[in-house]
Amino acid sequence: MDPNWAAEHLQVIRTLMERSAIYRRALAPVMLLLGILGILAGIAGWGFSVSSSRAFGWYWIAVSAVGISGAYLMVRRQSLRDAEPFWSPPTRRVTQAALPAAFIGFVVSGLILLVLPQGSLEISWLPPIWMALYGCAIHAAGFFMPRGMKLFGWLFILTSCAVGGALTLSWIPRTSVSSHWLMGACFGGLHLLYGIYLYFTEDRKNEA
Repeated sequence: MDPNWAAEHLQVIRTLMERSAIYRRALAPVMLLLGILGILAGIAGWGFSVSSSRAFGWYWIAVSAVGISGAYLMVRRQSLRDAEPFWSPPTRRVTQAALPAAFIGFVVSGLILLVLPQGSLEISWLPPIWMALYGCAIHAAGFFMPRGMKLFGWLFILTSCAVGGALTLSWIPRTSVSSHWLMGACFGGLHLLYGIYLYFTEDRKNEA
């Protein structure tokens, strides 16, 4: 075994352990931001009648890009506040872990929206596909973050399965309106609830 390789990984593990509290402090505002953004985007998509498959897809891809950018900006702000480097080995590991599933989501969505003829894709199947890939990305990143993130990833994976089953059984209307509400409720609502949980549990921890 290369001693330099082993020393580097030991340093990464040590840094991850030291930064676990920082990750937790940054997670609450990030989750709240993503939750509020998701809910507002769902309401706006429904209110402005973003109904075609391509418009729906590109609209939510743009929303996700805004959310990812906002999350990294908030993490950077937390790093500056704690006098920590932003692009540290733990941050790189988290990004590298989440990148494959996120990359697949963006590429597959782009190809589907660009190649398939307009109207050939049922808009209602995009939310569960995105939920499953997002859950996989969060679960992978959770190995370098607090344990709750892996459970949060599983929550999205199970939700995607439940939504897919409900669509198959026609328990959910296959319309643009229901798809926007699904995106707002699942991506917005789940992030918001997790952010509220992190916010209050971190407050109690700091008080203790």
